[in-house]
Parts: sequence; structure tokens; C-alpha cells
Amino acid sequence: MRTFTGISILSLLLPAASGSVLCQTGATQTANAQEQTAPAAQVSPAVSQNLAASPPAISPATEALMEFKDSEVKFSIEELMDILADRRHEGWVLAAYPDPKTSHPLIGAGFSLDLAAREHPQLDPLNPHPFYEPSSAELWQAAGLEPARLAKILDEFHEQLTEQTARDMRRNFGELTPQIDASDARLLVRIGIVQSILNARAYCRNFDRLTASQQMALTQLVYQIGFNLQEFTEFLQLINKDALPGLYTPAGGAEKSLLHQASARTSPGTAYWWTVQKSLTQSQWARLYRARAISVIAMFDPRYEASPTAAERRVSAVLRPARRSRSRARASTVLVAGRSTGQRGPRASHAKRAHRSRKRAA
Repeated sequence: MRTFTGISILSLLLPAASGSVLCQTGATQTANAQEQTAPAAQVSPAVSQNLAASPPAISPATEALMEFKDSEVKFSIEELMDILADRRHEGWVLAAYPDPKTSHPLIGAGFSLDLAAREHPQLDPLNPHPFYEPSSAELWQAAGLEPARLAKILDEFHEQLTEQTARDMRRNFGELTPQIDASDARLLVRIGIVQSILNARAYCRNFDRLTASQQMALTQLVYQIGFNLQEFTEFLQLINKDALPGLYTPAGGAEKSLLHQASARTSPGTAYWWTVQKSLTQSQWARLYRARAISVIAMFDPRYEASPTAAERRVSAVLRPARRSRSRARASTVLVAGRSTGQRGPRASHAKRAHRSRKRAA
């Protein structure tokens, strides 16, 4: 949902993972990638107290989420839920904790607990699918959980912030008292995935024609980057072409398998989809979250299902980690070296040499 929040709200599994998308080009892309979640209104403690007394009515967005059927996509939602629970992606925390960037409360795999509903207009006149950006309370309700529990969790979170800093809370994940159980967390992750699927369809008019792995990849992008995905302009232009190379719609059964394998090996779309992948590898999001990004970007490869490992290796070969300051890297190296030898750094070394010289002179 991290918040990457469209996904932001889904960030239940994602430590802030349910977000929007980032800019695909230039400095704008870099800046947005560092802030995975677009600014959103926060629910105050006072407002949270009213959630229990007046449960929100079912909104059109909530209704759309509740009416979704697993058969609407080609991939397994259960499989994606397991992926997001993996620490290489979102992770799993059963108590409210502050987002590392915004300090807004998250739970589960990065599910945002205090986001307000917001407008997300559909700007593509050729795409009939709307975006859904409901509030955290509406997502909570769509997941089948009691509004009173959300109000209680928010109150407890704000109370904890009066006793310790957000950084201390993140450091002490293991000491937080669970406020939901694993089954609740999976419900939140699932509803975040459903929201991401609906928004992925709104981002890509060709969504229903994508392969299972490509649909899962785009859903994960929306879950992790969310509202900001609209800024990945180059990527969105590529996946919204009228005729996407490498897409095929075989009839099924053994015929489907043979056609799939032939397309993966010989389709001229392989080069096209590599361009799509490279548009993502150049983003700051991919560099900052390299391990997660490799697994997601690799899924856009038409050959992915034949060999996921090979697809990930191809992405890994071109995706470089975020740049690190030379001075900071050098300081870290000196500090580690000093610790391993009992020294404090270059000055200690220089003092030892001077002391030995004086001894020899004496």
C-alpha cells in the first residue's frame, strides 16, 4: 500500500509499502523516489476517538474493493501476499509503528493507519478504469475489521509517541505489544493488494492483456509506490502503447504452454520489454530498494516464467545501488579498521609511529 501508499494504505505488510509511483525522469524522479508517499492528511487523536462511535458508511470505493474477485487477475493473490510478508519486500509487524520518512503509523506489511481519502483523477481518456484512493478507515472496513479497533490502535500509537521518539519505537519493534494477529494482518495485506490491482488497471489500459507475472509486477509497483507512480512518465507511456509487443493470448492447456515458451524465446517484444525494465532500473526507487526492485522489475520480462532466476540476474547486472558519499564511505572504513585493531583512526596510528620514533631516538 508505503505507503512505497495507493499502496500506502496497503503498507500493512510493507513497512510503508503501499504507496504511489515516482517520477521516471530526471531530478524530479529522484526526489519523488526518496519520498515514496505523497503528502496526505493525518487523522488526529481526536478524530480517531470518533471512529468507534460513528463507523464510516460504505463508500463507492469500499464497495468496489469488497466486490473484487480473485478470478479478475491471472496471478495468485495468496502468492503475492506471501511475497509481501517477506522481509525482502515489506516485512511483518503486528503493532503500530512509525513510518521511517513521515512518522505516520503503519502496521502489518506497511498498511497506513491514518490516511485520509483523496482524489486521484483519471487523466487517460482511453482508460475507462477509475483510481481508488479511500481512507485508511475505509480500507480497514473493507478488510472486514471493526472500526473501534482502528480507533484504539491509533490512540495507543499517539500515547506511545508521548513517551518515546519515533526512532526509538522503530528500534524496539520486538518489544511492541501486538495489536493485531497474523490473520488480521493478512486481511489488511489482501485489501491493499486489491486496491493496488484496481489502480494498476487504471494506470495501464493493457493490464488485462499482461502475463500473470507482469500483472503481479505492476500490482507490486502500485502497492509499494502508490500514488506517486503517476510520475513514472516514461514507464507509463511504454506500457500504455496501443499495441504492446510480446503480449499473447493463447487458448489454454498444453497449447498455452507451447505458445508461451515460443513467444518467450522468439518474440521481438523481448527487446521492447527490456526497455520497459530499464525505465524502472533508472529510478531512484530501484536504487534505494535494490533487492526488492530486482525481484519486481524482473517480472516484466516475457521470459520470466521460464526462468525467474535468469530474469533477476539480467536486472541485477544493470541495476546499481544508490550512490554513497566517498567521504562517508572512507570514514566508515577507517572506523571499522580502527575498531578491529583497537585504534581510533588515523590519528591514533600517527601517534603510535611518533612514539616509536622517539623511543628509537632515546
